[in-house]
Amino acid sequence: MRRLILEEPWSDAALWSRRLALFALAVGGMAVALARSGLVDETAVFAVFGAAVVVACFGLLLGGAGSVVIWRTGRRGVGSIVGAALLAALLLAYPAWLTIQAIRLPALTDISTDLIDPPDFSRSNRALAGREGAGHGPMPPDAREAQRRAYPTVAPILLDLEADEAWQIVQKAVAARKWRIVDQVVPGGRIGVGHIDAVDKTLVMGFPEDVTIRLRPLAGQTRIDIRSASRFGRHDFGGNAQRIQSFAQELQAQLDAR
Repeated sequence: MRRLILEEPWSDAALWSRRLALFALAVGGMAVALARSGLVDETAVFAVFGAAVVVACFGLLLGGAGSVVIWRTGRRGVGSIVGAALLAALLLAYPAWLTIQAIRLPALTDISTDLIDPPDFSRSNRALAGREGAGHGPMPPDAREAQRRAYPTVAPILLDLEADEAWQIVQKAVAARKWRIVDQVVPGGRIGVGHIDAVDKTLVMGFPEDVTIRLRPLAGQTRIDIRSASRFGRHDFGGNAQRIQSFAQELQAQLDAR
């Protein structure tokens, strides 16, 4: 005699939770691709990514509802809920990290190793064209004080090298960091001070960030000051300070490799 085997029905909430999580991850990936391509402006990128975050949150809510249904009725779908949670976590990890940084750090977008006399960004036609017209004015006094409290280790770099040798080391460090140089002046001549203006990109979205490096010859040494500034937003989430510290580490690595 044949027996009829009935499979446990699936939880609709669990299935839709996974579908929404997959869709949110796809939309989030599209936002990153659009940002890195530079085809759309930053406002559109934030709107697309924000929509992905909202969809991911709805997916998690449906996953929670599905968990209750499965617990009460024994329906299938635990795997779908777990998968949805993992997919949503992949997308939400980035905005969650930004939120933590925004709470932990002051709202700064311009960081310099010299708070008394910050390096000026070049205003030459070449530099402005390379920065797509972006300019950065003087650092406000309140921002300088906030940086002093938040990043006490961001300080000028002294190299026990003459200016021409220091210039070569800085050039190698810039190349190693894959920064795009938009203007440069070799130290020496009447003024003596050299500089390099460059453009870096943020790790995830690939937004352009501007950097200027000043080389000031001293007696048997060269003082290097770096200023890093964001073009967009009101919070850099610690990115500019991290960029300066990473460059200082790269300088040390180039010195060690001599």
